[in-house]
Amino acid sequence: MFAAVLIASLAACTPTSPAVTAGVAAVSADSSLQALFDRGVTFADFVQQATARREGWLRLQREATIAPALIARAKAVGGKWQLLVIARDGCGDSMNSVPYAARLTDSVPGLSLRIVSPSEGASVAGSHRTKDGRTATPTFVLLDARGHDVGCLVELPAPLRQWTDASRATLSSDSLHAYRDAFYARDRGASLATELVEVLESAQAGTPRCDRQVTR
Repeated sequence: MFAAVLIASLAACTPTSPAVTAGVAAVSADSSLQALFDRGVTFADFVQQATARREGWLRLQREATIAPALIARAKAVGGKWQLLVIARDGCGDSMNSVPYAARLTDSVPGLSLRIVSPSEGASVAGSHRTKDGRTATPTFVLLDARGHDVGCLVELPAPLRQWTDASRATLSSDSLHAYRDAFYARDRGASLATELVEVLESAQAGTPRCDRQVTR
């Protein structure tokens, strides 16, 4: 029964899993991204509407914090930036990441966040796949003031993403999820927030950072 719950949880974060060629993709301009962002909901509204994992969402909405040094780095970037998030309430990776992204954006003038569902953001998720070819939640896409795609973070923060990519073929779903749960409990959003700030800094420097799969 426990294994079945873990598999169901994984499915909630990975809606589809077709394979394509892997690599680091260039980011691009797409006016539809701004329209999608504008249709998205705030984090507060998303949590208010959440039914799955509701207690976890409410707890992290209250407790999520960001290191002052990271907030200072983000503030130093300046300008106007928009973080488009594809998330679902039933996904544990979303629950353990999005509240920290929301806390970061709340702390930085000029940085805003909106959330859309996987069905609403299907085309964006399809062009921002994991390295092994899946669409996944959460997917974070950084937009500049004109709505251009200037960076991303897909599914997991870098240390967890790298460990998972190296271990997926040799470990069971139970072991993968046990490690993820332990990682999130001790990391408390620090890796996610750090990587988002790095994505922001890279965008400001004109060298977009988007570790995702290349689609053709």
